[in-house]
Amino acid sequence: MKTSFAFGLALAGLLHLAPAPAATTIAPDHKHLQYTGRIDSSYARGPTLSFAGTEISGRFSGTSLAIVLDDERGQNFFNVFLDGETERPIILQADKGTKTYVVANGLAPGEHSFRIFKRTEGAEGPTVFKGLELDDKAELLPPPARPSRRIEFFGDSITSGMGNEAPDDGRDDLAKDKNAYMSYASITARALKAEAHITSQSGIGVMISWFPFTMPDFYDQSNAVGDNDSKWEFSKWTPDVVVINLMQNDSWLIGRDHKLQPEPDDAQRVAAYQKFVARIRSLYPKAYIVCALGSMEATKEGSPWPGYIRTAVKNLWEKGDTRIDTVFFPFTGYGQHPRVKHHQANAEILSAMIRKKMSW
Repeated sequence: MKTSFAFGLALAGLLHLAPAPAATTIAPDHKHLQYTGRIDSSYARGPTLSFAGTEISGRFSGTSLAIVLDDERGQNFFNVFLDGETERPIILQADKGTKTYVVANGLAPGEHSFRIFKRTEGAEGPTVFKGLELDDKAELLPPPARPSRRIEFFGDSITSGMGNEAPDDGRDDLAKDKNAYMSYASITARALKAEAHITSQSGIGVMISWFPFTMPDFYDQSNAVGDNDSKWEFSKWTPDVVVINLMQNDSWLIGRDHKLQPEPDDAQRVAAYQKFVARIRSLYPKAYIVCALGSMEATKEGSPWPGYIRTAVKNLWEKGDTRIDTVFFPFTGYGQHPRVKHHQANAEILSAMIRKKMSW
C-alpha cells in the first residue's frame, strides 16, 4: 500500500501541473452523482464530507476529470479510483481552501467511472464538495445501481482505520497513514457486496473518551467534526446489519488509567453499553446487530471487557431481542493500532459471521 501512496501523490501532483482545459462543469446537486455515507447537506456552501468512508461516485464521458474541493484545514486525504482500479488509487491530499484537482488527463475517449473516497475522519476536518470539471461537451452518465445490502459500523479508531498503513515499527497517528478503505469495516462491506456507513471517531468511548464527548453524544450527527448540533436523518438510510465495535477506549481510560470518577462498577459498565445498543435497536428495529470488540488490548486474555459486552447482549436476549450477537477479534499481541493485515484478518471473521447469520 505504501507504493500506491507514493504513486498516487506523485500522479496527482503531476496532473495538477498540466491540467486539461475543462469546459463542462458538474454541480454538486447533479442527479447522476451518487453519494454514500453520512453527507452533511445542511451546509450552504455545499455537501460536506467529514465521516471516514464517505464517498462520491459516478460515470462520465470524455478524457479528463477534475475535482473541486473546499477543505477547511488541509489535513484530509482521499482515494480516487478510476475505472474500477482499486489496487493503485490516486491518493489526493486536500490543500486548505478551495482548489481544483485534475486527477485524470489523457484518458481514452468513451465512458469512465470514478469514486472519491474519504480516507480520513472528522478529526481532520470537513471537506465541501464543489463539483467536477469535464471535457468540453462531456457529460455525467447515469450511475450504476447501488448495492442492495447495507451495513452500518459504529466504532473508534480501529473502525476508522487509524494508522493501518503505517510501518509496523513506526508511529501510527499520522493522517497520511489512515485509510478507511482498508479498515475491517470497508473490507467486510466489499466482501459481502454491501454499502457501508462508517460512523466512527478515533478516541471515542461509550462512557468516556479522550475528549469531552462520547459515542452516545456523537452517533446521531451528520457532521463528524467534534461534538456539534448537526442531526442525521436515520430514515434516509436503513441498514440490514449494524456492527458496534466500541469499549476499547473505555478499557484504557477506565480500566487502566482510572480517569472516570467515581469509577463505574461492572454492572454500570454493562448498563452503559446496553443502553447505547438499545438506542441503536430503537432506530433500526429490524437490523441484525453485531456487538464486536477488538483487536487491541481490550480482547487480550484475561480482559473483563468482552464479558461486559456478552452480559449486555444476554440481557437484551432475555428482553426478547433475538437478532443480536457478539463477535470478538483476538488480540494478536501487537501493541499499536491494527495494520492492514490485522484488518484483513478481522474482516474475514466478521464477514463469515454475517454471511452465516444473514444467509448472504
